[in-house]
Amino acid sequence: MIQEAADIIKKANRVTAFTGAGISVESGIPPFRGENGLWSKYDPGFLDISYFHSNPLESWKLIKEIFYDFFGKATPNKAHYGLAEMEKAGFLDAIITQNIDNLHQKSGSRKIFEFHGDSRDLVCVSCGKKYPVTEIGLDNLPPECTNCGGVLKPDFIFFGEQIPEPARTNSFREAEISDLFILIGTTGEVTPASEIPFIAKENGAKIIEINIAKSSYTDRITNIFLQGKATEMISGLVKELREY
Repeated sequence: MIQEAADIIKKANRVTAFTGAGISVESGIPPFRGENGLWSKYDPGFLDISYFHSNPLESWKLIKEIFYDFFGKATPNKAHYGLAEMEKAGFLDAIITQNIDNLHQKSGSRKIFEFHGDSRDLVCVSCGKKYPVTEIGLDNLPPECTNCGGVLKPDFIFFGEQIPEPARTNSFREAEISDLFILIGTTGEVTPASEIPFIAKENGAKIIEINIAKSSYTDRITNIFLQGKATEMISGLVKELREY
């Protein structure tokens, strides 16, 4: 089936990868949902935008612990590097990721639409100025804007916030113009991101899915289901494509 999937990739005109938390699990980053997910250990309420505005210090304590002290140590795995190699070789045109871990960038991928934002930057909730987190540092919480003194928040979306532009428009555009979508490590539970593969299918795209277990996509829109670890499946595809 890997060979069959590789053949479809070779023949496609425009290929988009659509990645979720599952692609980063092998980098040591747990998913948010599920038995061993973050939300089984933490109350997700600290990422509600209303709670953040009312309790920035309490929210920031957990944000720093999870997304910077813990996630910040993660490095790309073979799945991330495999996608970067596919892009460089001309077999992948874009990546839409729901992840905020920056691992696609670290692996060398270039055309990435971060649907939920990213953790590299901080944005002032008062004046909107952005800063690289490396420039501000997180020794003093909550971090403050040097421009107006307002509270800074990570530049990824909290519960209650809108999907950032232009990532939203660009992502849905890929669903309209791509003839192949590769779904990797996403269960299809988070809206509106989960709508994107369905729109791609409606526009005639074939769907290759890579997941440990069946998702909400598998029996509805998937053409080829590669069941297994993202690192193993992507490595298998890359090996086939190298021989092309």
